Amino acid sequence: MARSGKSKARILAGECFCHAVRYTVADEFAYALICHCSNCRRTTGSAFKPFAGIAREKFSVTYGDGDLMIYGDRIAHDAHCKRCGSLLYSLVRDGAFVHVAMGTLVDAPSIRPTAHIFVGSKAPWFSISDDLPQYQGHVVPR
Repeated sequence: MARSGKSKARILAGECFCHAVRYTVADEFAYALICHCSNCRRTTGSAFKPFAGIAREKFSVTYGDGDLMIYGDRIAHDAHCKRCGSLLYSLVRDGAFVHVAMGTLVDAPSIRPTAHIFVGSKAPWFSISDDLPQYQGHVVPR
């Protein structure tokens, strides 16, 4: 029997803190970065937001869609659980990509962040201690 050259993508699970919202995403992320901009710091309550970007059609909310709180519009928004407040993902790049907040993944993705972005506006009390490249502003993912 002949085998096709394509293997089926591993599917990862993710969820909010209170488990009211759950999602699945293919382990086929195009990029992963660590953002230090003030908006990401405020939405996460942290010094930075590690995220992984993927084409929108490879991401799906599987449970609790009614418990999502959307901040933004249909082509660019942050999606939080309206019960616990967890930031689950951001819809970006004119609605074509999803930036999954990596801390909400239940399963470990195969990708790791490759750079820090917006370090020009990082929290002054936080020191970056790894060897990843640092960019003052945005890096356009390929």
